Amino acid sequence: MNVPFVDLKAQYETIKDEVHIALDHVVKNTAFILGTEVAKFEEEFADYCQAKYAVAVNSGTSALHLALIAAGVGAGDEVITVPNTFIATIEAILYTNAKPVLVDIDPDTYLMDPGRLEAAITERTKAIIPVHLYGQPVNMDPIQEIANRHNLVVIEDACQAHGAEYKNKRTGGLGKMGCFSFYPGKNLGAYGEGGMVVTDDEALYREMRILRDHGSENKYCHKRVGYNYRLTGFQGAILRVKLKYLDQWNERRRQNARAYNELLSELNMITPVEADDVKHVYHLYVIRTENRDKLQKYLNERGIASGLHYPIPVHLQEGYRFLGYGEGDFPITESYSSQILSLPMFAELSKNQIEDVVNAIKEWSRNGHQD
Repeated sequence: MNVPFVDLKAQYETIKDEVHIALDHVVKNTAFILGTEVAKFEEEFADYCQAKYAVAVNSGTSALHLALIAAGVGAGDEVITVPNTFIATIEAILYTNAKPVLVDIDPDTYLMDPGRLEAAITERTKAIIPVHLYGQPVNMDPIQEIANRHNLVVIEDACQAHGAEYKNKRTGGLGKMGCFSFYPGKNLGAYGEGGMVVTDDEALYREMRILRDHGSENKYCHKRVGYNYRLTGFQGAILRVKLKYLDQWNERRRQNARAYNELLSELNMITPVEADDVKHVYHLYVIRTENRDKLQKYLNERGIASGLHYPIPVHLQEGYRFLGYGEGDFPITESYSSQILSLPMFAELSKNQIEDVVNAIKEWSRNGHQD
């Protein structure tokens, strides 16, 4: 069957002429670091996110790190987030010498459960990072209400949610700052690493622009210790081309998700729940089944790729035992980590490919492999 998990070549074939022109423009202008293409992409992406400002950086991890620093997070502070996330969310907090504090997830959406948030707040809490995982926005209103009541900064980890919406407003503009990754496989992916922070706060915007470029606002004049977090001109140019197609690609992902939902409805599979008042953009299409590892092996043997996002929760990772959490502390996340399976999902995924995937799952089920 040979159904890939993601097919970046298929996407490239649809835009390659535009990409080549954009890259040629960068070379001719020798604007290889930041430059005009990056500046224009910042303006366009900020507008897309319904925000005033955007700061382009070299990865989503860097975006989170700069947002936390700009928010004043530092040694002795605590930042609340979830154990069901990519490790970069936690890394960025640790880079500031702050302490990650975790709360378990909502059992339906797999996202931060606002009902667990307030109990985790202490006098050291400085910020909250809700993670819009898999392409679905977190229920932000109660989180923002709690944050306002306790004078906390909300920083969205929107690294998997480009173009997703919560109550008709796009991710990135729902908190004080929103952070994105442009890793190649993302809904809006570069041809290498890239990231962005968007905000409506001009002071934070100016601070992050200085921080990303060695603490410098003017060349060789360094106002503070900074970082080399600059985005390259090539990536800015490529992302400008791809941004024009993002809504179209997201809608195809949503169509693919609806097709999966319909075809899988008769099976004993838990398919994604799209929460009320949101627009899920399905960076990942994640199902749950008790015999996940057996199903994944079965699909792999038939040429169907799949992914695990994420098989080991953050608090149980070997390198993060020092956080002080242990098995049983976050039972929903821990239970789901052994059940979740990401099926092939990309805009160019065909109906026949989706049917191949589902037919293989049905075959596996009919053969009694679920028992």
